[in-house]
Amino acid sequence: MAFRVNSVKTSFFGKGAVSLLIPELKKMGVSRALIVTDPFLYQSGAADYVGEALSKAGLAYAVYHQVQPNPTVTVVNECITAAKLLQIDLLVAVGGGSAIDTAKAASIVTANGGRVEDYEGVNRSAKPGIPIVAVNTTAGTGSECTSFYIVTDPVRHSKMAMVDPNCMVTVAVNDIELMMSMPPKLTASTGLDALTHAIEALLAKGANPMTDRDALWAMETIWEYLPRAVRNGRDEEARTRMAYAEYAAGMAFSNAGLGMVHAMAHALGGHSNLPHGVCNAVLLPYVIDFNAQHSAEARERMPRISAALSLPDGRPYTLVQALRRTAAEMGIPGTLKEMGGVSREDFGDLAGLALKDACMADNLYTPSADEVISVYENAWTGK
Repeated sequence: MAFRVNSVKTSFFGKGAVSLLIPELKKMGVSRALIVTDPFLYQSGAADYVGEALSKAGLAYAVYHQVQPNPTVTVVNECITAAKLLQIDLLVAVGGGSAIDTAKAASIVTANGGRVEDYEGVNRSAKPGIPIVAVNTTAGTGSECTSFYIVTDPVRHSKMAMVDPNCMVTVAVNDIELMMSMPPKLTASTGLDALTHAIEALLAKGANPMTDRDALWAMETIWEYLPRAVRNGRDEEARTRMAYAEYAAGMAFSNAGLGMVHAMAHALGGHSNLPHGVCNAVLLPYVIDFNAQHSAEARERMPRISAALSLPDGRPYTLVQALRRTAAEMGIPGTLKEMGGVSREDFGDLAGLALKDACMADNLYTPSADEVISVYENAWTGK
């Protein structure tokens, strides 16, 4: 079987990596940039830290700083308006998945025209978006190296998943100087998001030897270093390893696909505006258990996950319990009921949204609506 592999042209890693942008930007021949970030990173000085590098490279820039978690069509449209008004030729995302996804969506629509909603699904754009530099401030989403972006449609109360190589960034930066101040809860939820990416990539229909390599190394590294980063955010080695691992996990799922966890998490996030990483972390054990019961191929692959996590045996039960225990130790709720923000009465609607999500097509087993509801129920009760 033939596989396509998408990757970022240039990536920089390590403490102070933002400084490496200066000669790179000079080579790109761009002159006007829009920094895309959120209010906190704007006020904290992170945008200025990146802006200083842009200035040294000879770029004029402005800042759009209204990105919110689970960015909506409205936020993307505001960003597009600013980009067109300023006639920019470069978008610079500073933040986690929300900022980077906003920049990706704005890039595609600015270059291709139409509405954000036109690009929901797979390979919907005709040509590449305008160039993006993604300065990642979390070790979780992998958005800086993937061909995915997610935008919330407030009208349908759902997340739109876009899978499109034309959205990929030109330069990705993982500067751990910007990650050191992440609080423990955010470190945990973004790190477990990255772990979910690696696990789902290994279990996806599109998995291949190259994506398996990245996924397994990412699992092993996250399992070892995430607890250290949660305990001590100034642990430079742990932060550095997590930056590499979340990138490797992003490369894995960008080329292999995801699955039922992300489809169900996107439904939760879009419907109830819940944090994506926490949704993934809560749902992951229950979906692993479900897939183990319904897919022989998934069961055959699971011992490789267990080996990467140094578990004593390859049984799905042991894996599920280890995932639940580790998430609890990091302060992640064990059930949807504990997480809050969602009602059992919503499960029918959520199942409908999840089944339409592009990620569901990558799952080795295609569930029915009733089966998706049953997994939400199990995640509610802790069964």
